[in-house]
Amino acid sequence: MKLITFAGPPSSGKTSVIIRTIECLKQEFSFGVIKFDCLSSFDNLLYEKYNIPVRIGLSGNLCPDHFFISNIESGLQWGLQSGFDVLITESAGLCNRCSPHIREVPAVCIIDNLSGINTPKKIGPMLRYADVVVITKGDIVSQAEREVFAFNVRKANPRAKTLFVNGITGQGAFMLSRYIRSAPDTDSLEDRRLRFTMPAALCSYCLGETRIGEEFLMGSMRRMQFEQEKG
Repeated sequence: MKLITFAGPPSSGKTSVIIRTIECLKQEFSFGVIKFDCLSSFDNLLYEKYNIPVRIGLSGNLCPDHFFISNIESGLQWGLQSGFDVLITESAGLCNRCSPHIREVPAVCIIDNLSGINTPKKIGPMLRYADVVVITKGDIVSQAEREVFAFNVRKANPRAKTLFVNGITGQGAFMLSRYIRSAPDTDSLEDRRLRFTMPAALCSYCLGETRIGEEFLMGSMRRMQFEQEKG
């Protein structure tokens, strides 16, 4: 079974791109999808509309990346037991520090033109360690903006293949489907490693603290240095 990880910021068009890509391959492969999110998700309704088996995982008050890595092995077993040819995971992508990519497992990052031309410079491992970067919503911005945005994407990750996909019309999804078609099989994640470390997620506030003050700070904390203005 092929395993593909999809990541990207919220509202970048991940679900639409995944569905359009599956539509290109549905005659060849059977698909399953695992959607990881935080508090709620209605994407299962979209997948079910296209008869795509889907499971939703909600991390609640936990870091979605930590929730992902704690559940991906059992998710892979669900895909194998269900007999899918391809299993796709879709991340929550709630922060620019998200890093849900696994070594030797094909990784896709989806990012949209409307997020701003400098956004690729601000996004971390989910863009910089992807094999393929898909740029969406290019029909809404000018040609100049598209070119600058794509340049910044390539600058952030010069190794990745850059594709342009319209999640509404499906234009460009065929090129992404060719990448999925050639992906290797993944039958186990035992002894596999992440491509980059997860965000640090252990401090007093991670553990439920709500009070503010020096005496309540503990764990992984990073402090800013403020200097008094002179004059």
